Amino acid sequence: MFADGFVRRVSAAAVCGGVVLVLACAAAAQATAPDRAHLDEVLKGLERGHGVGQVAVAPDGKRMAWIEGGHIEVAPLDDLKKAVQVTAATKADAKCEEGDLAWEPDSKALAFFSDCAAPEEQTDLYLSRLDGSASRRLTALKGYEDAPAFSPDGTRIAFLYVEGATRQAGALAAMKPPAGVIGEDGVEIQRVAVVQVNAETAVPAQVTPANLHVYEFDWAPDSMGLAYVAAAPPGENNWWVAKLYTQAMGGVATVVLAPAEVDGPLHGLQIAVPRWSPDGKAIAFIGGLMSDQGSTGGDVWMVAATGGAPQDLTPGRPTTPQWLEWGGKDYLYVSELAGGNSQLIRFKVAGEPGTATVTFGSPIFSIPGTVGDGRLEVSLSPTADHALFVFRASTFERPAEIYGAKPGTVMSPGLDGVIQLSHINDGVEPAWGKSVSLSWRSDKFRVQGWLMEPKDFDPARKYPLIVLVHGGPAAAVTAHWGAGVGLSAAAFSALGYFVLQPNPRGSYGQGEEFVQANRKDFGYGDLRDILAGVDVVEAHYPIDPERVGLTGWSYGGFMTMFDVTQTGRFKAAVAGAGIANWLSYYGENSIDQWMLPYFGASVYDDPAVYAKSSAINFIKQVKTPTLVVVGDRDGECPAPQSFEFWHALRAQGVPTELVVYPNEGHGFVDPEHRRDVLERAVEWFAKYMPARQ
Repeated sequence: MFADGFVRRVSAAAVCGGVVLVLACAAAAQATAPDRAHLDEVLKGLERGHGVGQVAVAPDGKRMAWIEGGHIEVAPLDDLKKAVQVTAATKADAKCEEGDLAWEPDSKALAFFSDCAAPEEQTDLYLSRLDGSASRRLTALKGYEDAPAFSPDGTRIAFLYVEGATRQAGALAAMKPPAGVIGEDGVEIQRVAVVQVNAETAVPAQVTPANLHVYEFDWAPDSMGLAYVAAAPPGENNWWVAKLYTQAMGGVATVVLAPAEVDGPLHGLQIAVPRWSPDGKAIAFIGGLMSDQGSTGGDVWMVAATGGAPQDLTPGRPTTPQWLEWGGKDYLYVSELAGGNSQLIRFKVAGEPGTATVTFGSPIFSIPGTVGDGRLEVSLSPTADHALFVFRASTFERPAEIYGAKPGTVMSPGLDGVIQLSHINDGVEPAWGKSVSLSWRSDKFRVQGWLMEPKDFDPARKYPLIVLVHGGPAAAVTAHWGAGVGLSAAAFSALGYFVLQPNPRGSYGQGEEFVQANRKDFGYGDLRDILAGVDVVEAHYPIDPERVGLTGWSYGGFMTMFDVTQTGRFKAAVAGAGIANWLSYYGENSIDQWMLPYFGASVYDDPAVYAKSSAINFIKQVKTPTLVVVGDRDGECPAPQSFEFWHALRAQGVPTELVVYPNEGHGFVDPEHRRDVLERAVEWFAKYMPARQ
């Protein structure tokens, strides 16, 4: 799911038999790399434009707050050029990182996290009255915190808190080196903490049980309780078996829904984004097959707040709902992925949970790009009356800006159909080629993907093609501005490659049947989908079939490792944080709970279903030169999987190299390591399938 990597070769690198352990940054590039000056120029071009962080509209619709460059800007909604900076800093030259915005319900104050009291060490919760007075520090924390939210009555702020945390919560962050009694010593538990808005600086009260790891929460409409999704620790593993709870303030946690215990299509699947209805009678949520906590998608479900059988409100809908918000007791606003488009719909819910009827409205907007307000996946920031939704959006051609959408007005599709509120990146042009959304048939499915042309595309020339498979698999590629560094479509395009980013079965955007179509079938139907997409591209664009490469991270890394055992179509490959052997992987990773919904049983009960999708069992069929990269503290796709694949390729005489990055988890955080991954991938493809011949 993550694109990672690029630095200037590694000066202090330990090399043994093809294994490179990256210890620092800087060294000479290989002779096979593109011209150094050209590569540096390309990388500079990828950084065009200014990023926009979280955006939040005031509940009364009069002001906007957003994050830009680690700072908070607040401005009148009708004129963002009049922005003023809001900060916890007491000195003009203080360098603070601030974010995680939350408006007070009456729109008179803004809460946020800031590290001003302990720069780069600890963030705390602050409150600004937006009247020129100093921001007030509300907490003295020691740990990791996230997701602040005011109670509806405005008297308290709740947030997720891991007291004494040594790492960010979740499986994507680097795992702690194993020590002590595994699974018992040093377990870090995320709970909901609450602080009074009028409190003096203090350690907030942790209100959820000490034996439950909380992933997401929502206030009760009367401000007297919470709904939350939680599971027993360890939290990085048990999200896949989490339950829905309610809890009154000062009361005990009550299970409302346990997916493992219900009948029907939700049985054994995941739940996320709990949202309590305004009348307090129901809780809506997203339920479905999800492969990563935080990458949410499924159907919209509803259950009585007192418990009972859940009801699927969107069965058979050919889209993937990802976030929702009540707009009164009879309406739900839902952000969803529809093919390659991000869209917002409203639908009416009539009746009680279990027997409710649903009437779907037309999309309020449908954008061939990426939208969101910076909190949850594709979440939006609404005014209190839901007359306006604010979000940031970008496409491959248009950099990020802040936009608004008004339900009830007639809108045309795309960014031209919504209200552009900011002009932060006016005049910024992409440094990569044009993109187009493609669709093709594969088996019974319609598959969608994105094709990016090479920069300065000349139809009279033959070009190489790189297929970039996303992580997940329950995720999707959407059009977005920028490249960052790592396994980057924009970087490959700027260097002269066509890039195909498919959304094969298992991906979001085509409905829940499509998402679940790769269960017990990893690497087979999804490979057919990808190869069918390559066929379409080769039939309509000047692609050299002898210069087609493959890469990806996480699930994309697995697909890279597996696919080169199944076909000789790819002439070079780069596998990032992949999985070579599902049988050994089951006992190595920190997130084995996710595998049961996909494989149908544990590896001990049905080893054959794991074996049939294990690249290592077909390793003698590989001829494709393959570069392998991974972080040494990856809990999702542990480094031994990459060692196993690399070792097998080396034993078969297949050109290969393994690069291990220290202190990195599944999602790389060191910019030098991320840059290094890109540089090595560029060199690998340049060696075996150069952009020019």
